[in-house]
Amino acid sequence: MPVIWLIAGVLLAIAELFTLDFVLIMLAVGAFAAAAAGLVVSVPLQVVVFTVVSGLGLFAVRPAIKRHIHRGADPAVMGVDAIEGSEATVVEQVAEGRGMVKIGGELWSARPYDATQIIDEGVQVRVVEVKGATALVWKE
Repeated sequence: MPVIWLIAGVLLAIAELFTLDFVLIMLAVGAFAAAAAGLVVSVPLQVVVFTVVSGLGLFAVRPAIKRHIHRGADPAVMGVDAIEGSEATVVEQVAEGRGMVKIGGELWSARPYDATQIIDEGVQVRVVEVKGATALVWKE
């Protein structure tokens, strides 16, 4: 049985090279520990060793490794969060729930954040909020 654990460990370690998420390598370490335990204990205890070592790796070691690797990294703002607060140019008059703006080279439907505002074409505005596929903009 230790040979099967070793083969599983090697395959898991190789598979980790393709994911780079430190999940499969933790399972590989568990398989290697079960292989070592297989030299002296029965199969059910090998499964317990695999489970305990893999679980500790996944829930204790992996988060610490990920924190260490990403320490000091600038968190990337993505999606709607990246758009909110940015500047846009009005390409079609924005008034009462209609209009178009260009945000970073992309056209978005827009409406004024303040429903009483009418914003003419060519004016620079700020994106206050995004609701669905509509940017709520504010003329400064």
